[in-house]
Amino acid sequence: MPLDPDIETFLRSLEQLDAPEPGGNAAAQARARLRVLTDDHLDQATKPEAAEAASTVLAGSVPARVYRPHATTPAPTVVYLHGGGWVAGDLDTHDVHARTLCHDLAAVVVSVDYRLAPEHRFPAAVEDAYTALTWVAQHVEAFGGDPARLAVGGDSAGATLAAVCAQQAHADGLSLAAQLLVYPSTDMAGAYPSRAENGEGYFLTTTELRWFFEQYLGVSPADPASDASAAFGADPRVAPLRAKDLSGLAPAVVATAEYDPLRDEGDAYAEALRGAGVRVEHRRFDGLVHGFYGMDHISPAAGAATAWINTALKRLLA
Repeated sequence: MPLDPDIETFLRSLEQLDAPEPGGNAAAQARARLRVLTDDHLDQATKPEAAEAASTVLAGSVPARVYRPHATTPAPTVVYLHGGGWVAGDLDTHDVHARTLCHDLAAVVVSVDYRLAPEHRFPAAVEDAYTALTWVAQHVEAFGGDPARLAVGGDSAGATLAAVCAQQAHADGLSLAAQLLVYPSTDMAGAYPSRAENGEGYFLTTTELRWFFEQYLGVSPADPASDASAAFGADPRVAPLRAKDLSGLAPAVVATAEYDPLRDEGDAYAEALRGAGVRVEHRRFDGLVHGFYGMDHISPAAGAATAWINTALKRLLA
């Protein structure tokens, strides 16, 4: 399918954006670029309303923001992990993502500000994400949530963390009602056609992707000469697709984009989950790029995709 014309216009506008590209730049520059994108290309007037959005600290060490819906009964609860390549992103860059989930699902959303690389390399983000999930699970009723309807989710790097958390939760006997995985990286060291097909010109490039991996791990996961990269590539906390057994995991919503270098491994993870007997709501959104979740203001097609994703998650949490 051709690239969505509204997305194409947006991508052309990025060429005029006065912000540095992250490919070979410092982490601070990558973070600044994402903030500029958020500030310059988001109409704050469209921000969904939440009954409350309050800052907190989970388990004494992990900052978070809790969004509560107007619903008065115990609500479904989503622990949300933002994207940004494990290097960029924060509670503000993904404020609208969290608000939209809160509004569309009438859910409590706990958005997590996990530690970022390269200052805090793997497994710091995994540790913070799982600490946040288990803390919320232990205190879900205090958040106004329903213990039987707890989910973990995220986009991009956050989706990878969510997949890892869902695997660890199952191993630890923590019951989750759902997991939300929006264009996750599931196999960093893998070789997939979409990495080449969509490597340039579609918002996330393979050069940027490799740079983010290297900041997160400290090595390139695709470097065959490195013992460390080989170990990372096989570690399911880095590459959840490499887990030996996916059976018994929480039902999943998996969304991928046609013009995304991560497309194929996201599709592969959805199929692997389904093959292991996990209930999966999976859709590849044709014409869209990495990052479409949250681009409702830019593209009606992205808005429709976001609505499908949130509706699918709402069904799992009904």
